[in-house]
Amino acid sequence: MHETDSQEDSTLTPTLPAAASQRTYGVFRNVDFTRYLIARFIAALGMQMMVTALDWELYKRAHSGLALGFVGLSLMIPMILCTLPAGQVADRFNRKKIILGSTLLLGGASLGLTLTSAFIALGQNLATFQFFAYSLIVVIGIGRTFLWPASAAFVTALVTREELPRAITFNSGAFQLSCVLGPSAAGVLIWLTHGAWLVYAINALFALIAIALIIGIRHEHKLPPREPVTLKSLITGFDFVWHNKIILGILSLDMFAVLLGGAVTLLPIFAEEIIPLHNGAEGVGLGLLRAAIPVGAIVCVFFLAHRPPLQKAGRAMLLCVAIFGVATVLFGLVNSQCLGKYFPTASGVWFWLAFGLMVLSGAVDNVSVVIRATLVQLLTPDEKRGRVSAVNSLFIGTSNELGGFESGVTQHLFGPVLGNTMATGAILSTVVGGFGTMLVVLAVAWIWPEIRRYGKLA
Repeated sequence: MHETDSQEDSTLTPTLPAAASQRTYGVFRNVDFTRYLIARFIAALGMQMMVTALDWELYKRAHSGLALGFVGLSLMIPMILCTLPAGQVADRFNRKKIILGSTLLLGGASLGLTLTSAFIALGQNLATFQFFAYSLIVVIGIGRTFLWPASAAFVTALVTREELPRAITFNSGAFQLSCVLGPSAAGVLIWLTHGAWLVYAINALFALIAIALIIGIRHEHKLPPREPVTLKSLITGFDFVWHNKIILGILSLDMFAVLLGGAVTLLPIFAEEIIPLHNGAEGVGLGLLRAAIPVGAIVCVFFLAHRPPLQKAGRAMLLCVAIFGVATVLFGLVNSQCLGKYFPTASGVWFWLAFGLMVLSGAVDNVSVVIRATLVQLLTPDEKRGRVSAVNSLFIGTSNELGGFESGVTQHLFGPVLGNTMATGAILSTVVGGFGTMLVVLAVAWIWPEIRRYGKLA
C-alpha cells in the first residue's frame, strides 16, 4: 500500500523461482544492470529525502494538516491524467530516453524547491511559498508518472531470464533501503540546518548522478511497429479488471484501506507536537517514524523469501489488512495526550511504541502487497499485463495520494474546525481511519467471497 514501483518489485521477489545454477550475486556481473541499480538507489534516496523535507517545511510554515493533505492532491491529479498515456508512451518510445527525461524533470523540480525554500524565509510570504511548492509538486507528479512504467519495463530487458529473479530481488531491496535511509538522512539534515533547502539541493544533485549512470547503459529499447492509439486499447485494462472479480476486489481493498488508514501524511504533526523524540529534534523523530514502515517491509521480504508460497492467500491478505487497521488505531491511541498526562516520565517509551506500530504496519502491508500484485500477474493474460499493470499503478498511486489528502482534510476538520488542537485532530483522524480500514475488510470479504476462498499463491 505504498510507492508503486516498490510494490511491484517486492511482489515478485518471494514467488519467482531462482535458478539452481545462479549464484546470489552473479547478476552484478551484468554491468548495465549494476549501473541501473546504483542509479535507481541514488535517485530513490534523494526523492525519499525530498518528500520528508517537503512535508516538514510545509507544516513548519503553515502549521496545518490541510497543507500536508494538498501534497497528496497535487501528486494525485497528474497521476490520474497521465497514467494511461505514460503506459502507451513506455511501449511506443525509447524507454531509456523516457527515464532520462523524467529524471531530469524531477531534478529540475527539486532545484526549483531549493531556490523557493532558500529565498523565502520561514514566517514570510506563506502564500507565495505554497504557490511555488504545490506547482513544483505537480511537476514531480508528472515526472514520476512517466518514469514508473518506463523504468519497470526497462529493467527486465537489462538481464537474462535466468538473472531476472535476482535482479528483481536487488531492485526491490535498493528501493526499500532508500526508504529507510532517506527519511532518516533528511531528518538529521533538517535538525542540523533548521531548514529544508539543502535536502532539495542534494536531491537535484542525486538526479544528475543518476542521469550520468543511466547514460552509460548500453542497452537500447527496440521500438515495436507503430500502431494507432484507440480508446479501446486505452481502456482494455479497466475492462479486464472490471470483469475479473478477484482482481477488482483486491484492488478495491487496497485502495480504500490506504484511503482511510494511512497516517503517514500526518507524521510531521505527531513528531513535533505529540510524541517528540527529544526537545528540538523533531526532524530526527520524523525521519525515524517515516523509516519505520519500510523497515517493517524489509523484514517481511526476508521472512516471506524463506517460506513456501502461502496456502490460503486470500484469507492472509484480508487478515493482514485488518491488522494494518488495528495498528493504525493503536498508533493514534498511543499518541493520545492523556498518556503523557498520566505517564509523563515515559514519553520516550510512547515514541518507540509508536515506532514499533509503524514497523508492524509496514510488515503486514508488505504481505498484502505481495499477495495483491502476485494475483494480478497470475490472473492476467500476458498480452494484457501492461495495461492491467497501468490500472494497478493508478489504483495504488491514487489511493496513496488521495489518502494523504483525506488525512489532511479530516485532521483539519477534527482539529481547528471543531475548535480542537492540531494534535487532537491528528489523533482523531488516525483512529477513525483505522476503524474505517477494518470496516473495508469486512465489506470486501462479504462482497467478493472469491477472495476469502482463494488458496495457494503460486
